[in-house]
Amino acid sequence: MRDIPEAFAAHLAQGETTTAKCWLVRRTDGVVLGFTDHDRPLIVEETQCHPAYGLDGGEVPSRLGLQVETGEVLGVLNSAAIAEDDILLGRYDAAKVETWMVNWAEPSQRLRLRVDTIGEIVREDRVFRAELRSPQQALNVTRGRLFQGLCDATVGDARCGIDLETARHRADTVVAEVIDDFQIRVSGLGGFEENWFAFGMAQWNGGKRIGLRDAVLTHRRDAAGDMIGFRDRVGAWCGVGDALTMTVGCDRRFATCKAKFANAANFRGFPHIPGSDYVLRHPRAGYAMDGRPVVP
Repeated sequence: MRDIPEAFAAHLAQGETTTAKCWLVRRTDGVVLGFTDHDRPLIVEETQCHPAYGLDGGEVPSRLGLQVETGEVLGVLNSAAIAEDDILLGRYDAAKVETWMVNWAEPSQRLRLRVDTIGEIVREDRVFRAELRSPQQALNVTRGRLFQGLCDATVGDARCGIDLETARHRADTVVAEVIDDFQIRVSGLGGFEENWFAFGMAQWNGGKRIGLRDAVLTHRRDAAGDMIGFRDRVGAWCGVGDALTMTVGCDRRFATCKAKFANAANFRGFPHIPGSDYVLRHPRAGYAMDGRPVVP
């Protein structure tokens, strides 16, 4: 049961009310935007909610149990509030949306109705539709560890133990050429081996992508320099001279952990588990089937 503030509850109990909906959008990069369906700005949680370029929230059904409740908000793309480039760049991915009921005559009287996470965003005719997912979606996230040959740690995290701040594991570079949507050529990586930054990360320090991080898939080298291939499209939102910081990558194999990082003691996989070829083959005379570890 919701705990409604006494003054607001008294207002709602009247025959006539002066309520409006407000939405606070909290992006993962720390930016907070406020919108309202009222015709003048309202202050909610120290954030000004603007009536212009706002959102139109649909109904969200309430379900019993642990089902994920979904709804949507509809809004107009406008550079003064929500820009199309920011959506395309993923700045609204996984953003939190707080829905408030506010007494517009006395904004201090308000009630937070729900907190959702933005899921899929569809853009059409200068309008966007954002799917809102309730907190129950967290129950769909895999928890615990998987019994697999590859490491399940992220290079540089506490379980991995590699220090990404050392000069051996990071490099500042700039874009020298945009090859296509997924590949760029960079300068300044001549002191590193080819493929050193494959499966690593790139932190953008300039240009339209400033503040964003992108997963790196490939790091190749030819006579013209180093080429970086990304998992997602970046070419349309970066340009020559944009600065970025590369951090070392790992393909999560035991051999790489041992040879590249000398970090075998922290390997978080199970490299010696038998593969499907071993599990499916027929037993033969001479096979060791006495419970001892099987090392391929």
